[in-house]
Amino acid sequence: MVGKDNLRTEDLNLCFEKLMMLSGNGIGTGGVKMEGGVITGWKDIPMELLLQIVSLVDDQTVIMASGVCRGWRDAISLGLTHLSLSWCNKNMNNLVLSLAPKFTKLQSLILRQDKTQLEDDAVQTISNCCHDLQVLDLSKSFKLSDRSLFALAHGCRNLSKLNISGCSAFSDSALAYLASFCQNLKVLNLCGCVQAASDIALQAIGRYCSQLQSLNLGWCDNVSDVGVMCLAYGCPDLRTLDLCGCVRITDDSVIALANRCLHLRSLGLYYCQNITDTAMYSLAHSRVKNKTPMWKPMKEMNDEDGLRTLNISQCTALTPPAVQAVCDTFPALHTCSGRHSLIMSGCLNLMSVHCVCAVHAHRTASNIPHRLIE
Repeated sequence: MVGKDNLRTEDLNLCFEKLMMLSGNGIGTGGVKMEGGVITGWKDIPMELLLQIVSLVDDQTVIMASGVCRGWRDAISLGLTHLSLSWCNKNMNNLVLSLAPKFTKLQSLILRQDKTQLEDDAVQTISNCCHDLQVLDLSKSFKLSDRSLFALAHGCRNLSKLNISGCSAFSDSALAYLASFCQNLKVLNLCGCVQAASDIALQAIGRYCSQLQSLNLGWCDNVSDVGVMCLAYGCPDLRTLDLCGCVRITDDSVIALANRCLHLRSLGLYYCQNITDTAMYSLAHSRVKNKTPMWKPMKEMNDEDGLRTLNISQCTALTPPAVQAVCDTFPALHTCSGRHSLIMSGCLNLMSVHCVCAVHAHRTASNIPHRLIE
């Protein structure tokens, strides 16, 4: 342990020297002295300077630094707003229990795991201590139960971005409860939350989370048209929606999204095999209905105003004319090499669909005299 502490202190010393060089200040600024390459007088360093030094090191070093002296501890406790513990391969739960009461000003906390470690008591501690939290990543926390969502609902109401992908033990009632309290949510990842992501939960999200902009419902096969339509009507600012593997949805879901979510930029429909041409034409027509003025040439329309990404892989009921209509309507959708944003894997019958630039490139190549090609 002593060796590790010495290593971390050396890292901090180097970062301090770097900061001094970048700022153009000489060693000794602010009453800090260098004796034999070791920094002395830590307690005299202004808090702003301490936080700048902290910003130059990784999160492991930040945690070690919080125990160097009172100045470091106070500065980090009061000033640290972003922390990731994803590097922690073991004992993450105990680490969170220890750190959360100290780092009460956290706004972003990343607890992504490769090996399940977090338990409900850690999330409860976060909820009790970190009331300013806005971004929280709990992905792959398979041990967490509804207790964690209830705790977050009461203690972290300012959440704007929440990732609970892979948390398969959560129920839809607990997620609905969370949505009723955390009404500032803008980004929500529910991929693989097969029990939590149901129509009941989506109805609550549509009712309470009107600011939602991004939602991942990948492989949530309990979702149906009822839930998606509630989202479309309750979350008009929705920009990114991933419905891959939501096998129960039909054209009605896409029609509702096309008519209500006018800012939709990315839509994932992978393996939604109930989707037909009707859904594609509704997307194409939404551009015509919502675009003003009508006399504006298509080439002058901003590519950013419509769909930029559409995944219809394995949607085998679709035909080329319908998909081509969508591609022609949204210039940001590309089928050309290196710019694939219209994804059609597994749809061999759609091989004839091409974006505008791909067609233009083909025509240019065709106009080259054969003797030049030879």
